[in-house]
Amino acid sequence: MSNIVVISTSLRAKSNSDILTERLISGALDAGHNVEHISLKGKELKFCIGCLVRQKTQKCVLNDDAVLIAEKVRNADTLVFATPIYYYEMSGQMKTLLDRMNPLYPSDYRFRKVYMLMTAAEDEDFVPEKAVNGLQGWIDCFEKAELGGYLFCGGIDAPGEAAEKYEALEKAYQFGKEIV
Repeated sequence: MSNIVVISTSLRAKSNSDILTERLISGALDAGHNVEHISLKGKELKFCIGCLVRQKTQKCVLNDDAVLIAEKVRNADTLVFATPIYYYEMSGQMKTLLDRMNPLYPSDYRFRKVYMLMTAAEDEDFVPEKAVNGLQGWIDCFEKAELGGYLFCGGIDAPGEAAEKYEALEKAYQFGKEIV
């Protein structure tokens, strides 16, 4: 049984990635994991200013929601990021959060596996590549961690449309069950 932190990065109401994230969480819970779900909706995330103070003091000079989220990430066994694909890349708020968590690498972080769930209007195989590469770049800073896998659900555009995409809902559920 793992302690999983799932971070939803979409800010859209009736987000398709949030709908699929709920199914992923159901699968993870049914597999016996503990799951904490964090949504970036309503959160204050400042841009990293590159001061590197946190690497020395373990305390960020910026006071916002990223500080608490980073602490939850540090103590998780497994991480899951859910993001819509914008311009063939992860959401800007996901990238901002990753930048703010990068100073965790000198800490005694627990997470070993990182997963990603992505949605997009486009459905071609190449669509998630840049987002996966972006997350892999962040993971590469954490030598004890690795990309556990990702799920891309394309061809989903209108708000709430994922609720009627039964194949994608089932894939998200199974993806959640297989997380370790």
